[in-house]
Amino acid sequence: MTGFNYEKDADGIVTITMDMDGPVNSMSDAFLPLLSETADKLEAEEGLTGVVLTSAKKTFFAGGDLNMLCQVTEDSAEEFFHGVEATKTTMRRIEKLPVPVAAAINGAALGGGLELALACNHRVAWDDKSVQLGFPEVTLGLLPGGGGVVKAIYLMGLMASNEYILEGKRVAPAKAQASGLIDATVASLDELLPAAKAWVKAHKDDEAASTQPWDTKGYKIPGGGVNHPAVAQMLPAAAAMLQQKTRGLLPAPAKILDIAVAALRVDFETAMRIESRGLTYLACTPVAKNMINTFFFQMNQISGGASRPKGVEPQKTRKVGILGAGMMGQGIAYVSAMAGIEVILKDISQEAADKGKAYSEKLLAKRVSKGRMTEEKAQGILALIKPTAANEDLQDCDLIIEAVFENIKLKHKITQELEGYLAEGGVWGSNTSTLPITQLSEASRDASNFIGVHFFSPVDKMPLVEIIMGENTGDVALAKAFDYALQIRKTPIVVNDSLGFFTSRTFGTFIDEGVRLLSEGMHPVKVDNLGKAIGMPVGPLAVYDEVSLELSRKAQETWEEMGIDTSARDGAVARDVVNTMIGEHGRGGRHHGGGFYEYAEDGTKAIWPPLLDIYYKSEVNIPVDDAKDRLLFRQVIEALRCLEEGVLRTVADGNIGSIMGIGAPAWTGGLLQFVNTYGLARFSSRCDELAAVYGERFKAPKIVADKIAAGETFN
Repeated sequence: MTGFNYEKDADGIVTITMDMDGPVNSMSDAFLPLLSETADKLEAEEGLTGVVLTSAKKTFFAGGDLNMLCQVTEDSAEEFFHGVEATKTTMRRIEKLPVPVAAAINGAALGGGLELALACNHRVAWDDKSVQLGFPEVTLGLLPGGGGVVKAIYLMGLMASNEYILEGKRVAPAKAQASGLIDATVASLDELLPAAKAWVKAHKDDEAASTQPWDTKGYKIPGGGVNHPAVAQMLPAAAAMLQQKTRGLLPAPAKILDIAVAALRVDFETAMRIESRGLTYLACTPVAKNMINTFFFQMNQISGGASRPKGVEPQKTRKVGILGAGMMGQGIAYVSAMAGIEVILKDISQEAADKGKAYSEKLLAKRVSKGRMTEEKAQGILALIKPTAANEDLQDCDLIIEAVFENIKLKHKITQELEGYLAEGGVWGSNTSTLPITQLSEASRDASNFIGVHFFSPVDKMPLVEIIMGENTGDVALAKAFDYALQIRKTPIVVNDSLGFFTSRTFGTFIDEGVRLLSEGMHPVKVDNLGKAIGMPVGPLAVYDEVSLELSRKAQETWEEMGIDTSARDGAVARDVVNTMIGEHGRGGRHHGGGFYEYAEDGTKAIWPPLLDIYYKSEVNIPVDDAKDRLLFRQVIEALRCLEEGVLRTVADGNIGSIMGIGAPAWTGGLLQFVNTYGLARFSSRCDELAAVYGERFKAPKIVADKIAAGETFN
């Protein structure tokens, strides 16, 4: 059978080896006919004693067809629902075979792949780091609709299943076995098929072994049903926590919880139909389409090297020099050493450099204490970091990253003094968040080997690196920076030079609009709450305190020293607020004694009381929808300008960069993708409405009208 190879051995065990067309097995159009044909043959097989399901691919099974899911609309929803039900019905035929069925999981089984494995009575997996199991659908705005939600509840119970179905956690085989998702593991791939067959052979006459838990009479769901005191107590809290976490902007987690609770109330078959309806509903939502587009298709595009120059050999970093052992430098040192790269962490004094290395010591000790790393491995990683004040230790670095203060004179001085220590063909990177790379590279001996490498704080947690091309940056330097980002397990986006590049420019508009709302008289607490209401991690005033009003004041001074004209940025309101807060009241931000907020020793914070006297006007009544749109649209408009001006090289870089770099709301799929599902004409019209009331900064860039005229979207 093409696609599903069917082989019966002398013991009456049939091995089905999935080997569908294409690089992976998936729920493509070919899947259901293949599975149905297989079920027909197994049901008619004489002398059948058991079945083993495995894969000829490196993955076990890749899951649903996301291209098809993106095409589901209200008009095609009923057809889609019946398709989901048909797939489940066919998988149930495998479940109800009167012989034991084992899954031999040789590679990743995520989403539909794990659901297919759950249609088997026994699951054994190769215990290898390449084998991941879980239900990541929620991260794409969907739910595991092939039985995943319902079966997870039946196997693990409501509370234990949450991390899988509500959080989309992916786990290694050992963890999956401990949780009850699979039954056994083997140490080597050669042992996998024999282990599955051995289990089948040992249970060929065992009716219980060929009966699924949910089909077993008297079976009780672990942790109890909906009326169990612990479950009844947990449900209201779970719903409240979910609302707090998603702010009502992500429909998938709420729908999953609804279905999970239903699985405790109704019979198995009814719960499965409710699950199918839930998937159908989510597949029609703009949120799912946004998240699939960005987190799957565009992420794969970036990770696959679409922005990397073609024809340049792999540029593995062997020894990296990091200049400045402060907050950013110490973080870069840590992630580099974690990737096995030799690190020279240099500062102006040995004491400062040692303090920078201590940051890595602290993070590694935490890993060891939690059992996530051995002491021996931690010490090996620490040994890769050499803290120093000596320039000579930088000799032969193939990459040097400067991570000092945002001062062009200082950066020029360091470049001129230390660039000579680079290995032949080495690359110089500047970790700057705002200063133009082309001007920074003027101090370089070879601007073709000078590139911007913008990290985000805290470096060990933030997943993005923004790579900035100066006017003279060459392909080898870009390849070097790109490959280094992948080497340290970060997602790289590539942008062209500009004041603030992409992420800082866009993020700055969020802060600026928040300050404008404050200056217009809106209560500061409301300003920040509305920022969170659109899906930003924190409000604009709170985050401005964190990044520092003082830092923005110094940046403005630096731009003026560089002769950069910032008048087009329309930042007069923000500058006036900063001057008032710092110049008149000494409020420079959290790390300068407080800013918009005051901070207690126990970590709590509250609005600085005089802020209300300075700005709050009780008579001001800005419509909530206008305020929310102002905070979101300013960012979207700036992202569109970056695309129009060529600062953004691709739409994918803009979407991934906005979410991973500045915390743009996940439900949008990124700031550019938001326009697609909002509708370009509708977006343009809303921009006109906002501009008429609040100013020309809300006018949609010309690129929107151009796309409308061409009948195109931002892809």
